[in-house]
Amino acid sequence: MKDVANLNQVNKAQVSVYECEIHLKFRLIEEKSVLRDREHLLELLLDAFAEGPDEFLETLQARVKAHEVSELEASPQMRRQLMRLRNSAEYNQG
Repeated sequence: MKDVANLNQVNKAQVSVYECEIHLKFRLIEEKSVLRDREHLLELLLDAFAEGPDEFLETLQARVKAHEVSELEASPQMRRQLMRLRNSAEYNQG
């Protein structure tokens, strides 16, 4: 019985807070009006990059950094979400 409990603990997904930095450089053929709304532009660029290169997108550089940070560095909202996730039935099923 003790072995089953240990196996369940190993199988549980572990979640942490990560700080991520993405540096993307690419060329994109798009309408000029898109450049006026920064929020929409960012969404459009990320969607285009996620779909991958095509005749309208040319990737020049992509660099991603991610590292775990202390939960104390996260916002109170993010810490609450982390606690909810860890306490959820789905997370604890193992």
